[in-house]
Amino acid sequence: MFFHEEAQPVHSSCFPLLETMFTPTEIEELFSLVNKPLSPESGSQESNRVVRSTHERKLRRMQSNRESARRSRWRKKRHLENLTNQANRLRMENRELKNRLCLTMHQNLLVSLENERLRSESVTLMATLSNLYQILATMISQQ
Repeated sequence: MFFHEEAQPVHSSCFPLLETMFTPTEIEELFSLVNKPLSPESGSQESNRVVRSTHERKLRRMQSNRESARRSRWRKKRHLENLTNQANRLRMENRELKNRLCLTMHQNLLVSLENERLRSESVTLMATLSNLYQILATMISQQ
């Protein structure tokens, strides 16, 4: 196998081609990096972490969207309740205004009838007064 759990020193003599490009110390460092056991941040674990992170973000976003939708439904419900209450108040106010209008119209009718009666009585009284003046004038002229 190429990878070992324990890193064993590799001598540059095993790889003659590398001797020309790197110093023996550099070759040792390179092989020590290659022979290191996989860290939690490397390879498939890294991709798993990215997938898990993406999945967690998706779950948080879904939860956030659910909460937002719940708040939106709650606001819509409150708005509907407020509109229903306002409609009920306006219906009651409309009913009260109609009752007041009806009462005012009835009182207006009564006042109109009373005015008509008083005008008629005024005409009668003026006629009576006129007759009394004529009688008085006749009595004065006969004296």
